[in-house]
Amino acid sequence: MAQYRFQQEYEGRLQQQQQNLRNDRNHDYNNDPYFYTASNYRYNRGGSYYETNQYGADLLRQAVNNGYQEGFRSGQADQQDRWDSNYQGSYAYQDANYGYGGYYVDQGDYNYYFREGFRRGYEDGYNSRYQYGRQSNGTYIILATVLSQTLNFESLR
Repeated sequence: MAQYRFQQEYEGRLQQQQQNLRNDRNHDYNNDPYFYTASNYRYNRGGSYYETNQYGADLLRQAVNNGYQEGFRSGQADQQDRWDSNYQGSYAYQDANYGYGGYYVDQGDYNYYFREGFRRGYEDGYNSRYQYGRQSNGTYIILATVLSQTLNFESLR
């Protein structure tokens, strides 16, 4: 039941996010100063290098944090239900879109980093520990050192 509740809550957060995006569907890239800002970071994913600006880097950081928080909740739910540990079986892990708005980074990159955070959060939640993150005011946050190691940004300037 706990995993079912988690999945329902995740889907509710996704629906709210989609409603917010529909309200903002007239995004004008031509007048978006952040979209055309020069790249100042480089990162390696899957053996390829990608570049992004500050806003893209912030979004990827948020992807890892969103993944960690959702993973923690999913891990707790599986543990409460006395299910075997299986982060890849979670709908939220498979979806990996919570928090993605379509701007500044490729969806595949966002999904990858969401899943990296999710895996770590799930392990912490399932094992009732804080190895990769911490709790602050009811929110689960990945540790800055883990975040830095996960993204491994290189400055271009």
